[in-house]
Amino acid sequence: MLQQVLEMFPPPVRLAFAEVDRWLDQYTQAADGFPERLREAMRYSLLAPGKRLRPLLVLAASDACGGEPARALPAACAVEMIHTYSLIHDDLPAMDDDELRRGRPTCHIQFDEATAILAGDALIPLAFEVIATGLEPAELARRAVRELARTAGATQLVGGQADDLQHQFADPNREMLQAIHLRKTAAMMAVSLKLGGLVAGAGPSVLDRLENFGEKLGLAFQIADDLLDLRGEQAKIGKKTGKDESRGKLTYPGLLGVEQSVSLAGELVAAAQSELAALGDRAAGLRQLASFFVDRTH
Repeated sequence: MLQQVLEMFPPPVRLAFAEVDRWLDQYTQAADGFPERLREAMRYSLLAPGKRLRPLLVLAASDACGGEPARALPAACAVEMIHTYSLIHDDLPAMDDDELRRGRPTCHIQFDEATAILAGDALIPLAFEVIATGLEPAELARRAVRELARTAGATQLVGGQADDLQHQFADPNREMLQAIHLRKTAAMMAVSLKLGGLVAGAGPSVLDRLENFGEKLGLAFQIADDLLDLRGEQAKIGKKTGKDESRGKLTYPGLLGVEQSVSLAGELVAAAQSELAALGDRAAGLRQLASFFVDRTH
């Protein structure tokens, strides 16, 4: 289905997207002082088969704003590195304690916990190095580093995970659940779009629209993810299903029920798509991608 969505984007987006894995591979090649086992663990997770949705958001947003998607490849790779680090750490026994990711053993199962922690740690500075050295002019690189650092830090991604761990078995509270996933899930999608817009030279109002689109899209994506855990097929999803329900974890289906969760996801997608009206036909691919996010089966 993602391949069908890709056809909605113009050739520059598709060509740049096809380069993402090659660039990720190059960024993690051996260098002086790079321990081989650490390198293997980083590459094992970073290059694992995946949809590369966040890099696609970067490239598509850049194109929608009139930029050249290829110029945004460093930013696209950087967000994938931050996303991958967060998955490595989320899978650890001290957090979500998952043994499967994308149909393969998680990093700490394939290697060991210490190596997995270090692999995640190493991906964080690498992401910022990629932006700092790959984006020009220097002011653009500075703004991109600041945006990604804020999103990956204590008030957004890390803070959302901290609250998720603290409140995952709390009494049902929709406001808390939304606040967690605005930071843990939606923020990374919002910054992916914003980085693409920054590279394209978009103005403040367009950047705000992209950020709003990403936040709504991220919440819809999280609802779809919760629904997949409840009723998806492990072979398709690539990780164990039914875990949230069995642990009594706070989720959208658990709080609202399946039918209302599906309805809410649809409302969020429609609201997200409306944020792109000012971009006209150039944003057609992003609108279609929003539908894919919630209609996906894995």
